[in-house]
Amino acid sequence: MSEKLTIARVSLAKEKIMKRYYRLVAGILLITGFLFTAISPVLTQGGGEKAELPVLVTSCGQSPGPVRVQFFLNRLQIDHVYKLQATAEDLVDAKNAGTPFKSLIIVTGASLKGMGAAGVSIQDEIERTEALIETAKREGIKIIGAHIEGMSRRAQGAAPGDNSDELSIDAVCPQSDLLVVLREGNEDGRFTTISSSQDIPMILFEKNMELGDVLQNLFQK
Repeated sequence: MSEKLTIARVSLAKEKIMKRYYRLVAGILLITGFLFTAISPVLTQGGGEKAELPVLVTSCGQSPGPVRVQFFLNRLQIDHVYKLQATAEDLVDAKNAGTPFKSLIIVTGASLKGMGAAGVSIQDEIERTEALIETAKREGIKIIGAHIEGMSRRAQGAAPGDNSDELSIDAVCPQSDLLVVLREGNEDGRFTTISSSQDIPMILFEKNMELGDVLQNLFQK
């Protein structure tokens, strides 16, 4: 009987220890999850950035990136217009129609295939974008320069001699009011330099799916 009682007590002690262990592990996972939620996405300069609606989404370079932005905006039911070759006239027309755009997202990164299909060159894209930015600034529209396709949409991922990705970035990012960048595309600090030198707030996010969180936080009231 004494032996059985001893075994029972040992079993009970083990059960208590395991319960404490599981509670500890659960607590660690909860804290870890909170920390990851708290630090991602990361606002590296500035704070509490917000943008108003409606927003116009366009491209500088005809890369697939704007499609990704459109996907999340649709899923979040955020009021937007998607037009890959948006022009300054689109901003003026919206204002004249009584539905002016409050924000403008320009996704940087060039695709030779995309530009070929659209029948434009990188110089055409830059000229269109420059006119778009000029009008946006004049109308008080918040300009959001986005680079969301990582290093594959940088000169490192381009064909030899093709610097159209970098030209797209140069045309948009230094003129923006806010930068939204996939961290992997900033591994050389290119966007950090632009952000710091031009005093432009920048949001870095780690994973593609976190872009939805960035857009929700940006446009939610």
